[in-house]
Amino acid sequence: MRALSSLPAGGNLFRSPPSNPRVNDPLPRMPPPLPIPKKPPHRLSKVPPKVKGPHSRTKYHKPIPPGGAVTESPDGRAVILGPDGVSYRLPGAPFDFQFSYSETPKAKPVAVREAAFLPFAPPDRPRPWTGKAPLLSKKMKALKRGKIRLFEPLNLPAIRGEEEKQMRVMEMRGRSGAELGSYPEDTRSREEILGAPLTRWEAKALVKPHLSHNRQVNLGRDGLTHNMLELVHTHWKRQEICKVRCRGVPTVDMNNVCRHLEEKTGGKIIYRQGGIVYLFRGRNYNPRLRPRYPIMLWKPAAPVYPKLIQDAPGGLTKQEADELRRKGENLLPICKLAKNGIYLNLVKDVRDAFEESPLVKINCEGMHASDYKKIAAKLMELVPCILLSFDKEQILMWRGNDWKSRYKRLSPLEPKLHQDDHGVSSDTTSPGHVVGACNNIPKKEVSSSRMLALWKRAIESHKAMLLDITELSPDSLLQRVEEFEAISQPAEHSYAALIVSGLDGTDLHKAESKLSIDDDDDDDE
Repeated sequence: MRALSSLPAGGNLFRSPPSNPRVNDPLPRMPPPLPIPKKPPHRLSKVPPKVKGPHSRTKYHKPIPPGGAVTESPDGRAVILGPDGVSYRLPGAPFDFQFSYSETPKAKPVAVREAAFLPFAPPDRPRPWTGKAPLLSKKMKALKRGKIRLFEPLNLPAIRGEEEKQMRVMEMRGRSGAELGSYPEDTRSREEILGAPLTRWEAKALVKPHLSHNRQVNLGRDGLTHNMLELVHTHWKRQEICKVRCRGVPTVDMNNVCRHLEEKTGGKIIYRQGGIVYLFRGRNYNPRLRPRYPIMLWKPAAPVYPKLIQDAPGGLTKQEADELRRKGENLLPICKLAKNGIYLNLVKDVRDAFEESPLVKINCEGMHASDYKKIAAKLMELVPCILLSFDKEQILMWRGNDWKSRYKRLSPLEPKLHQDDHGVSSDTTSPGHVVGACNNIPKKEVSSSRMLALWKRAIESHKAMLLDITELSPDSLLQRVEEFEAISQPAEHSYAALIVSGLDGTDLHKAESKLSIDDDDDDDE
């Protein structure tokens, strides 16, 4: 207590803490952080640079003269620029080679995108003598050492016992001595190689094992290419039938594909269902005498063709063409095409749609631009029609001023019947002609004006058709009904879009599956 009393007033043992004047002062402003430099956005190209051809990165453009051009080398190898596009001529070849035989446009090319050179390997030249023999390949070394695998011949007769051991002959698998050198040529004609026509049961026996096989040749947007010829003969080396599966653009005109397949390969199509074709090699086909074609090492650049869409096509003025394009914006498409689908009935659908509408639109969303442009070029030739636009991935076509209907149209005249004193009905629209007087067929008189009005309305709205011939057989009547059904559907022009899928064409042609190959064998017996 005495110690506390000796302290100063207040009894505080500790001194007051020093004042902090910075507590209420605002904090100093820090400089803003340095901005992080942003990298420019990486633009992804639609096609990787490795996939692009050399012609896509160059500006080579050489016009083709009107009469064509031929670039020939001293050894007889030539590049021909003509109305059929770019073709290649080699000495001793049976025909001029092309990259695609079935999908070459019929329009004349305007210019080329690359210099004229052959996409084949250079011709073999003799090796200069250096004092040593050339090195042998692995096959030749194995042939000398005797390590070639042996197998029994296919045509060995069925012999048992001791004679079987004596008759057993072993052959080398692979090429024979004649094939290692120059190949013999087959001088026979196509008819001699095909032989006698196949009967119904023979065609059925050949095709049936290949219906469920996946060993096939796939034919895509490029159509029948040059390298497919060698592939078809490779299939024929092991089996008599080559199965060709077609998808995409070539299926618009399958007759063109089948014609080129038979011409270039020399085979015969014995069965066709949807987009699948079965190609027979012939009865007298010899794999060792088959033609040898050089392989194309790359895809040549396609030439430049005239534009499909013009400002004023088909004799129209630019204002009239723009008016048709504006009308086509609100037009419903007749179908929607799927990518890599089967378009067998597309030409028929467009022709039927033109019966009731001067404009037709096809929806091609999701397809490559080159694909639906090729389809439009085919439709322009096959229908025929005039192309107006490709806006919004849709093909807009006009039937043109020279269009003519495929069906005979009758004017919807209202029949005026009256009954005379003798009870015979006559038509007042054709004087002198009495209905029922010449033909002893009872005619029913229609006196109800309401029924006549309903008939007239149905004919005008294209829901009914007035037949010019009443005495029709059941088959003829069914044909007329099917034709009328085809033209009455586009008349409504408001049905749902039809999606042509990329599945097999078995559902599209159920009737074709019951052709000669699926018929009973009672007729043959």
